[in-house]
Amino acid sequence: MYIPPFDTTPYSTITQSPNPSWTYGQRVDATPAGKDWLAGESAGWKVYSITEMDKTNLNKLLNPGVLPRLMSLVSMISEDGVENMAPFSWFNTVTNYPPVISFTINHNATGSLKDMTTNLKNGQGLTMNIISEGFVDNANSTAVDAPPEFDEWALSGLTKEKCVHVQIRASRVKESAFSMECELYKSIDITHPITGEHNSTLILTHVKYFHMRKDMLTSRGAVDLTKFKPVARVGDISYARAGDTYRIPVPSWAKEEGKIQEALKTLASL
Repeated sequence: MYIPPFDTTPYSTITQSPNPSWTYGQRVDATPAGKDWLAGESAGWKVYSITEMDKTNLNKLLNPGVLPRLMSLVSMISEDGVENMAPFSWFNTVTNYPPVISFTINHNATGSLKDMTTNLKNGQGLTMNIISEGFVDNANSTAVDAPPEFDEWALSGLTKEKCVHVQIRASRVKESAFSMECELYKSIDITHPITGEHNSTLILTHVKYFHMRKDMLTSRGAVDLTKFKPVARVGDISYARAGDTYRIPVPSWAKEEGKIQEALKTLASL
């Protein structure tokens, strides 16, 4: 199958939402786009029971189903001073105060914990580095299933940068426009509720320092996606760029109560 070269054309325009005239209580089929979306239901539904699915099939369903997932390059260090680094897409923010970030480490093929899980618990911290298009291939190289004593930095072509926090010995990635210096907040072993298998560990980290490149920020202090160009994973070996965006205001009850009550009365009279 032919795959065309990467398109470096500038992108990410900001537009209105798909249905800016939407009103409270309006059904999805009230617009042509909504009707087109619902027309797909005529093909029916496929229902999956996890009792009939193995690990491989579960992964094939979840990876492209829960997306897009932002990519973070996680850097750690062992007690012996060996640094490890790997990209993670099972990654997200948990809270902003305190700033807690989560990611999940899956066991390797032998069923033993990845060396990164072991390194996490040695109290020497870690860094989480958002991956952008400019170095996505470098970051991807660190996903190699190398032995525990192997330092992925050597093959990545990325640059180590010392952390500000004196207790975090792991390096941050200089090429990343947004990095976080973190300490382990809590690790939770995820076990299968029926079989009791321990296949992964949920990691919660507490951010101690943020590093944001100044050229990524707008005059208002917001992140400019056209410059940041974060990478998202969308299943198997497929990745996506943050493309065009649209803005939808969050409803305020104080401002919208009248409209909401009126819409409910109209719906009740139908």
